[in-house]
Amino acid sequence: MTKPKLPEDEQARNETLKLLNILDTQQDERFDRLTRMAQKMFNVPIAVVSLVDEERIWFKSCVGLPVREAERDISFCGHAILGREVFIVPNTLEDERFYDNPWVIGEPKIRFYAGCPLQAPNGSKLGTLCIIDSKSRQFDENDIQALSDLAATVELEISALQMATVDELTNISNRRGFLMLAEQIINSAIRYKTSETLLFFDLDKFKSINDNYGHAEGDSALITFANTLKSTCRDSDVFARLGGDEFAVLLTNTTKLIAEEFIQRFKGSLDQLNSAENREYEITFSHGIVMFDPEKHATIEQLLEAGDALMFKAKHN
Repeated sequence: MTKPKLPEDEQARNETLKLLNILDTQQDERFDRLTRMAQKMFNVPIAVVSLVDEERIWFKSCVGLPVREAERDISFCGHAILGREVFIVPNTLEDERFYDNPWVIGEPKIRFYAGCPLQAPNGSKLGTLCIIDSKSRQFDENDIQALSDLAATVELEISALQMATVDELTNISNRRGFLMLAEQIINSAIRYKTSETLLFFDLDKFKSINDNYGHAEGDSALITFANTLKSTCRDSDVFARLGGDEFAVLLTNTTKLIAEEFIQRFKGSLDQLNSAENREYEITFSHGIVMFDPEKHATIEQLLEAGDALMFKAKHN
C-alpha cells in the first residue's frame, strides 16, 4: 500500500478547510442530494463527499458506508487531492498502490474508485466527490465529465456555506460560524468536563477612526485586529468577528490564568504593530473574560452576553 503524499499547500489547505466550519457538522440535504444522484447516475453502491483534514477523511455526505470518517493514510481521496483531474483506479487489485489496502482486502472491498477533487475559491483541494464500486470497471470521457459536473455543484454548495459562516472583510468566522463551532466545543466540554474560556473584545474609539480617517481606514483596523487575533490563537481555539467592531475567542481547555496570559500576548502583538505602523491612531481594545459554566450558560448566546457585559463594564471603567 502506498500512503498519499501531502499537497504542497498542505498548511494553507487545512486553514481553508477549518475556516469553512464544515467538519463534524450535521448531515445536510444539499450534499446528500448530490451523493444520491452520483450513486444512481453511475449505478454504484457507494458515493461520498469527502473532506481531507490533517489526519483523516471525513464524510460530509455518504451513501453506502456505515462510517463517517477514515484514516487519511489508507484513503483513496488523499491521493485524489494531489491532482486537478478526476482520479481513477479501474481495478484496485491490479494497482500496486492499493492492492493490499485495508479497504480493498476487507470491507467494503473496493475494486473501483473515481474521485473528482473539490476546489475552494483560493485553489486549495478540500476533498472529493467520489464513487466506489465492489467490482472493477472502466470510466470513459463521458463519465469523467458527468462526475466533474456534479463535483462543480458540490463546490458551489461549499462556497455558499463559506459565505454564510465567514466574515467577508476579515476572512475569519462570522457570528454564525462562531456559534456553530462553539456549540461543538461546549458540548464536548460538558461531556469530558474540560474548562473553556470566552474572551469578548470591542475595539476602543473605533467610531472616531471611521469619522476622522474614513471607513477604508476603519476596515484596515478591523483586518489588522483580526489577523493579530488569528496569529495569537492556537489551532484548537475558535475566533470570530461577531459584527461591527466586536470579536470573540473561545479558548479550549483553558483556565482563567491562561486566558489572561493570552490577553497579554495579544496586547503585546498589537502594541508592536501600533509602534511599527506609526499611524495617527492606535488599535486598542476592551475585553471581558468568562469561564464557561453549564449551570449559568445554557446556550452560547448566554455565554456571549456574559462576556459582553464584562467587556462593557471594563470599557466604561
